[in-house]
Amino acid sequence: MGDGPGSKGLADKVVIVTGGSQGVGLGISRAFLREGARVVTCARSDFATCPAAETDDERARSMHVQADIRDDEQIDRVLTQTYDRFGRLDVLVNNAGGQPPADIAKASPRFIRKIIDINLTAPMIFAAKAYNAMTEAGGGGSIINISSQASMPIGGASMVPYGAAKAGLNHMTRSLAVAWGRTVRVNCVSLGWVETEAMAELLLPENREQWQETLDKIPVGRMGTPDEIGGICVFLASDAASYINGATIWTDGGGT
Repeated sequence: MGDGPGSKGLADKVVIVTGGSQGVGLGISRAFLREGARVVTCARSDFATCPAAETDDERARSMHVQADIRDDEQIDRVLTQTYDRFGRLDVLVNNAGGQPPADIAKASPRFIRKIIDINLTAPMIFAAKAYNAMTEAGGGGSIINISSQASMPIGGASMVPYGAAKAGLNHMTRSLAVAWGRTVRVNCVSLGWVETEAMAELLLPENREQWQETLDKIPVGRMGTPDEIGGICVFLASDAASYINGATIWTDGGGT
């Protein structure tokens, strides 16, 4: 278990990470487990145990719930199983989301709605339900939304619905921070390039030279890692960040 300033007060806290079975979500889940938290991951894929758990102790402090968070009833199931197992909720990380590159002029209306739903509508509904769960017994907590540099005003031709949804997520963060700040802090982590399985698939061999030119423009000279994103989330959920509310942290190596 960590003992730095970011870990203060996280032992035995209960954390839900949506999309916590792979990529950035896996790194976030690992980070909280290493700090002694109890972690619930949810994703559309099913797993017998929490994918982030690496030791017997971590497996005892974690669980995985198969759920598609675009379905309100499945959000309720995640919360119910969390309370049945751990009796409380302290932190929600709205991480699930994404979009494959697409030509918006050729994308189907169904595709566009699905992207907006998973990246904005579902996180908003999950946040509202989590807030009610956190405050029902007079407690509080922290909500962390995972956004993207695709939300920047400059826009992106191949990620139109995704960028629009993430820009909405940034604004939602500020609005909920105003509405709930007395009991539940709401913050956002906006990601640049992060080394994940999905990114590896995107960086096809024939495109690597082109992508390397893009990466060379990042001031730190590399992509981030899921574990680094996890560390930022641990900090935001901790007492060390108790006066941070409504912030969007641009986590992109200075790329924006």
